[in-house]
Amino acid sequence: MKKSIGAVLLAAGLSFLMSGCSTMHMGWTAVTKQHTLDDKAMEAYDNMFTKVTEYGDPARAMMLEWKVAEGITGDEVKESIEALTEEYNMRLTGYVKMYTKEDAAPDEVKEARIYSLCNLTTAKVFLNYSRYYGGFMPCRIMYVSYGNGDAYLVSMDMTLAIHGGKTLPPEMLEAALKVKEAMEKVPERAAKGDF
Repeated sequence: MKKSIGAVLLAAGLSFLMSGCSTMHMGWTAVTKQHTLDDKAMEAYDNMFTKVTEYGDPARAMMLEWKVAEGITGDEVKESIEALTEEYNMRLTGYVKMYTKEDAAPDEVKEARIYSLCNLTTAKVFLNYSRYYGGFMPCRIMYVSYGNGDAYLVSMDMTLAIHGGKTLPPEMLEAALKVKEAMEKVPERAAKGDF
């Protein structure tokens, strides 16, 4: 009889502890106010953190990258970005050829260029919502080529800027997703030499 009472108490205790985990999580969520964030916020932060632990490089964790197809020059990438920008209702607000080193070693940067793009209407809406979004503006695409001939386009992953806080108002979210699409499609297509 004592053994069966002990087994029942043990089973009840384990059940209580196991159900307490979800209660504790709900309590922690309430304390940290995670429940007030966009539905995709925790997934976005988890994806970024996973990349940080994998690479040890926080900058890499916040960026997207496209390898430029072999044989496509920096000047051809520039022409492509200029043409594609308008297709996605963006404006090229700046361009800087910031670095060139003709005798670069194979793993050394040979050339770097920065493209600044913006949708001015969307920018105004976001600045009215929060001036801190200005730190993300204008959106940038970085072209980097190496002495071995490899070249890449790098741009910020806008997922956290869009989903990392409270859910944006519907019209803002729609505008932000269009900018996000542009900032992924322009470099993706330019890396292939598309116009």
